[in-house]
Amino acid sequence: MSAPVVVIGGGPTGVSAATLLGRSGVEVLLLDRWAEVYPQPRAVHLDAEVMRILSRVGIAEEFAAVSRPCLGLRLQEADGRVLAVFERPPDLDRDGHPAANMFDQPVLEGLLRANLASVPQVQLRTRVEVTNVAQVDDEGVIVEFTDLDTGERESVRASYVLGCDGANSVVRRCIGASMLDLHFEQRWLVIDIDSDADLDQWDGVHQVCDSRRAATYMRVGQRRYRWEFQLLDDEEPATTLEGLWPLLTPWTSGVSPADLEVVRIATYTFKARIADRWRDRRVFLLGDAAHLTPPFVGQGLCAGLRDSANLAWKIAGVLHGDLRDSALDSYEIERRPHARAMITLAMFIGSAMTRGGRLGALARRSLLPLLDRLPGGAGNVIKSQTPRLTSSVLAPRRGPRGLVGTLCPNAVVDGEARFDALAGYGWALVTAEAGQSFDETLVVVDGQSQLGRWLSAAGVTSALVRPDGTVACTGTAAEVTRRLQLAG
Repeated sequence: MSAPVVVIGGGPTGVSAATLLGRSGVEVLLLDRWAEVYPQPRAVHLDAEVMRILSRVGIAEEFAAVSRPCLGLRLQEADGRVLAVFERPPDLDRDGHPAANMFDQPVLEGLLRANLASVPQVQLRTRVEVTNVAQVDDEGVIVEFTDLDTGERESVRASYVLGCDGANSVVRRCIGASMLDLHFEQRWLVIDIDSDADLDQWDGVHQVCDSRRAATYMRVGQRRYRWEFQLLDDEEPATTLEGLWPLLTPWTSGVSPADLEVVRIATYTFKARIADRWRDRRVFLLGDAAHLTPPFVGQGLCAGLRDSANLAWKIAGVLHGDLRDSALDSYEIERRPHARAMITLAMFIGSAMTRGGRLGALARRSLLPLLDRLPGGAGNVIKSQTPRLTSSVLAPRRGPRGLVGTLCPNAVVDGEARFDALAGYGWALVTAEAGQSFDETLVVVDGQSQLGRWLSAAGVTSALVRPDGTVACTGTAAEVTRRLQLAG
């Protein structure tokens, strides 16, 4: 048995990678241990950039129907005193979607799995356990696995293997990679609740900044709520809603435990880790197999989907003969620094909100209200845009500024469709120069349009945009199309 690409792990990262490859015309074998999606909620937040990836996957409309825009962030003390409020405007982000979207992860995974029916290039095998990944020559990888229902041992030969198999990744072990400890570890209690009771709370994220007992409350969906509480050293929390009720009372005025149904009560250790390398020849690590982040900026699942979007089009390009194999080096070059920057941000935010003792509390009380009033302060706290990508052969930068390595805005073009809908999952030339031609998507803009102003502000007339929405290069139309020819 053989397949051009084998994806190991059927969570959001693996299914999105397989779907994007399939939509690019690549045959994929997707292997997963579980027959159904994992039923317990974990991630609850996606930003606007990642919503654009879901659009390319093909489930943006379905996801929008089951997700809930988040109105912002409220920072408060343990006694309920509000330190600062950072509100998000209700209109769509520059990426064409709400800047922050709350959701139930099993629902998202169900949408991703159901969407595979529309991608015949992807074959999903469940109830299999991968036992080994071995590179046998310069052109192939052997994946060995066991059918958990029959006990039969099988193997498949692949041109490329994507390890999307989580924090305890077998693929990571097989390529000899290890996780680097970034020295952040906290134990937290997570409580997920289903209820039709109205808790009458502000419809954003509430963050209790307290060195003794930091906490988070958020409304996830129409009936879904989540609380998270930092645990003290060696603390063993109650395991029933009644036992935990004193922790919930600041948000549950007018309701009783009988009004709420427990979905999950679990203890987690939030960690910061990143793999020392993400690639060994034809094998790649994605998602939690490559990085783990504390949840304070809601970027854990987002990072895995960004990995998928970054790598899938490149592998498809190599298999179709449009890119050199060396272009795949750009995956780790671009994604590893980006993931580490987001982990570092989460560590900083987590430490600022949960550490420092009495001095930390005094600093938060003094500085956070001022941040809310500084020009651009609130926008910096809640903005959804993430750092530009590190310079690579597929996004070579000539300095710290400019558009290269950033996402092209998902602007409305000619008063009709947005950019992503026009470009699909292919290359696009955005230009203010009339009379141009381009083999894939050509977007001609005028100076008054959003994309026209975007080009003008950067001092360029054209931008070449990759299939993942990232600007590959800028200049004149002739210059940027020549860059694409050189990449092939």
